[in-house]
Amino acid sequence: MAFEFDYEFFTTSGALAGRIYRDVDDLVTRRPAVLVTGSWLTVKEQMPHRYALALADEGFTAVTFDFSGFGASAGSPQQAELPSRKVGEITAVAEILDTLSFVRPGGIGHLGVCASAQYALRALGRGAPVAAFASVAGWFHDTATIAAFYGGQSGLAMGFDRARQALAAFQDSAEVRMVPAFDEGNDRAGMFLPLDYYASPARGAVPQWRNELAELTWLYWLTFDGLSGAEEVSTPTVFVHSDDCVLPGNVHALADRMPHAELAWGRGFADRLLRSARSGRLRRPCGGAALPRPPHPRQGSRGGA
Repeated sequence: MAFEFDYEFFTTSGALAGRIYRDVDDLVTRRPAVLVTGSWLTVKEQMPHRYALALADEGFTAVTFDFSGFGASAGSPQQAELPSRKVGEITAVAEILDTLSFVRPGGIGHLGVCASAQYALRALGRGAPVAAFASVAGWFHDTATIAAFYGGQSGLAMGFDRARQALAAFQDSAEVRMVPAFDEGNDRAGMFLPLDYYASPARGAVPQWRNELAELTWLYWLTFDGLSGAEEVSTPTVFVHSDDCVLPGNVHALADRMPHAELAWGRGFADRLLRSARSGRLRRPCGGAALPRPPHPRQGSRGGA
């Protein structure tokens, strides 16, 4: 059984609404902590909630939060996917966790799902206090590799034009021009392909999620570089991925350039990958070594109870 606690992370970006998941009904007993972040445009009640519950059941302290401008967190502009801001907030929350007495000393873990994995990797390169990192179905892009998703160079040009107009409106009057985050077949939406996760209230279309995207997002999302700097990341890393997930070539390239990274390759998308990872049914192209498993959280430690 997981016990949940509301928490507010006060950072230089502002207050970030968080949630702490534990297997004990207190904030005293020390447990190793794992920060969990989800895909772009999402809130903590979506995929982070599911992973956090599973981690708490295993005895970890799992932590989720809403990035600025999303969910229960304040921040302007709302619903804007601003990668550099998210990189900074991952670092800030990890630094706060590292100061808490109910977190076992020895380092914070980070589990990044989809797009937040590339933000976490950037945060690691800048010194975020994370001792181990796992990417699940991670999305890692730069402008060249993302272009095909949006219609090539002409699609990029259209996205930049819409973003410039939206940014001008924001600068002129603080208006935030919104389009759907998900709307199948709508080329103005952030996601326009069939995606059951965001269409189903039983899955991703939860009440806390706003199906909106600030259109100025495209200027920052399309120009983000999630591929550079991998060589500087010495944090032990596992990429849980498959050929069915997005941009598998980029994941292979990142793992090849990182000194302590391993691939755990499966089949299917994030849900199936999670089940395969927990049961050990993944191929390991990087030398075939077994995936490292941390000591069970309930084992004794000089760090605390």
